Amino acid sequence: MESLRPAPVLLDCHYKGFPIAAAPCRIDEIATRGWNVLAGDLPFPIALLRDSALAHNIAWMREFARSRGVELAPHGKTTMSPELYRRQIDAGAWGLSFATVYQLSVGAEAGLRRALIPNQIVCDADLDGLAALLHDYPALRVWFLVDSIAQIRLIEAWKTKRREPAWFDCLLEIGIPGKRAGCRTLDEALAVAAAIRASPALRLGGIECYEGSVAQGDSGHDRREVDALMARVADAALGCDRGGLFENDEVLMTAGGSALFDLVTDGLKLRLSKPVRAILRSGCYVAHDHGSYMNLLKKVEERQHLASSLKPAIEVWAMTQSRPEPGLAILSCGKRDVSHDLSLPVALFHCAQGQNAARAIPGGWRLTDLNDQHAYLRFPEADPGPAVGDLIGLGISHPCTTFDKWRWLPVIDDAYAVIGAVSTHF
Repeated sequence: MESLRPAPVLLDCHYKGFPIAAAPCRIDEIATRGWNVLAGDLPFPIALLRDSALAHNIAWMREFARSRGVELAPHGKTTMSPELYRRQIDAGAWGLSFATVYQLSVGAEAGLRRALIPNQIVCDADLDGLAALLHDYPALRVWFLVDSIAQIRLIEAWKTKRREPAWFDCLLEIGIPGKRAGCRTLDEALAVAAAIRASPALRLGGIECYEGSVAQGDSGHDRREVDALMARVADAALGCDRGGLFENDEVLMTAGGSALFDLVTDGLKLRLSKPVRAILRSGCYVAHDHGSYMNLLKKVEERQHLASSLKPAIEVWAMTQSRPEPGLAILSCGKRDVSHDLSLPVALFHCAQGQNAARAIPGGWRLTDLNDQHAYLRFPEADPGPAVGDLIGLGISHPCTTFDKWRWLPVIDDAYAVIGAVSTHF
């Protein structure tokens, strides 16, 4: 089994959240510092990862994929963290997915051998970059998306200009009308696939789609939309198979965002003339959240009658820095520290000064607004609320846009002792 060994990062005062007065520390040695988040050993705000939840989520998704007969290539763009990539690969992930060639380079440097880029590559600089990575890392195999003859011609023109002898592996993307990229009709898809088969620059390895853009949190609606998409994917795959357009020994069939991944698995396991490898690309599962994905996962639990599910692993902790009026506390975190694109963070925990223990937030406490560096925690005016210096733990909505605000995150045990750390490379 492939195992990644990312080079350890040296943390120092140039990393937000690392104590400025502390000596630099290798990321794989941070547990030796004996730090505890609730004891005030780190500055606030601080984003952190709960180790027990990470371990649970990685094992849960591995078992989900195994039980459905599919592989995992988790979306690495969620975390951009080689340390988390290692945990996912060590748990059996087939590979990883990335949105850009730059993102791929982070995985390649860590030792990744198989990757999907579920996105179109068009410009010369990105084609140059991909060619360089494939040259520098001979064991690396990469598939990116193609959805138009115009894109094929641009890649062929690049190949001619660069006098590049090799070809690129690619997947045909099937799209949804009104949504993101991808072929809209079967005739269009088969024409693009035939052009790939005839191209000296490309080799067709399978079919890709992305179903997450239809998610509304209504299982009836979501199932109908996904079933329709997967029927179109099947038609394209069968047409390509009949035409002898797939060029590898096996056909990759891939889908699966983090919202409707349970609805696509059966549609990926087609019977073709060549073996089929079905691959889910869900990425947010590793950290999960307390907002958008938690709500969507409840629908997965209902549809699949699941006995256990994912656990939120990521929290952002802030300090109460001001009590300017009754019923209002100003916290020391804002839009630069925590995601806010899907919904506001939620107040989860309160740690009073000197207690070093997280307790559930009282009823009626809620976060109502964010500025760049401040959060507004409101509560009933008769409630004493948090004191200046008290800590508040926040749950986030959408892990992707919290990870990208931090260059490192401590990993904590359930008592908030720092037992490790991860780096990010956005």
